[in-house]
Amino acid sequence: MPGKKHIPERQCLGCGTKKPKAELLRIVRSPDGAVSLDPTGKAPGRGAYLCGDPACVARLRKTRRVGAVLGTPVPDSVWEQIAGGGPS
Repeated sequence: MPGKKHIPERQCLGCGTKKPKAELLRIVRSPDGAVSLDPTGKAPGRGAYLCGDPACVARLRKTRRVGAVLGTPVPDSVWEQIAGGGPS
């Protein structure tokens, strides 16, 4: 189908829902090891995607799965940014 633009999709780490990349939250571990919320989705480093659903976020925080995927624990400040609706 010529002219149809490809929209990249990613999968939520918690619930497995596939959504367009722009609709998901990205947590990134930068090359220097710092973990932060990536509002642009373009920061360099290892990333993990979350759908932003409060129940899904709470489950991921409790199981520490995001930290396991990134290879380092996610600081409380990042979880607070997600709960607050974005970076401060």
